[in-house]
Amino acid sequence: MADSTRFELKKLTPDGIERALKKAERYRLLNEPRDAESICRDILEADPNNQPARVGLVLCITDQFGRRMGINATKASELLDGIEDDYKRAYYHGVICERWAKAQMTSNDPGHGIYEWFRKAMRSFEQAEKLAKAGNEDAKLRFNACVRILERHAELRPRPEEHSVESEFVDSSPIE
Repeated sequence: MADSTRFELKKLTPDGIERALKKAERYRLLNEPRDAESICRDILEADPNNQPARVGLVLCITDQFGRRMGINATKASELLDGIEDDYKRAYYHGVICERWAKAQMTSNDPGHGIYEWFRKAMRSFEQAEKLAKAGNEDAKLRFNACVRILERHAELRPRPEEHSVESEFVDSSPIE
């Protein structure tokens, strides 16, 4: 007989949140994003507005791009609404797009979609750069990394210009 028991998650106390944040970061650094993701979700369950946990969760999800089914840019982007700081929201949107583009580089995509994801990332980094505090060059660094990837991979290019349907059906005969 199968065990159909549902388990109830244990809630963190406010006193345990800071330590849990450090543990989540450690798991990310150990390349254990699923464990770090679980910890970030526990923190957000206890403190829904915890900004470091929300950012950590975005990063945990993007760490899993290309590795785990059902993990995509949309899932990560949905978390951005809860990030209160405009700079961070723009910056992490760029990170999501950049990491999604990198994950797609192993697919059979002709490069157009990947190029567009890198460009989306670059636009977000440019927006973040405008909002950054003096001395914070992170958005510039990420922008430059995207530029270098595009320079190294000539196969990543914009979609060719589309011909309009109307131009294909032009009647050049004179009107009588």
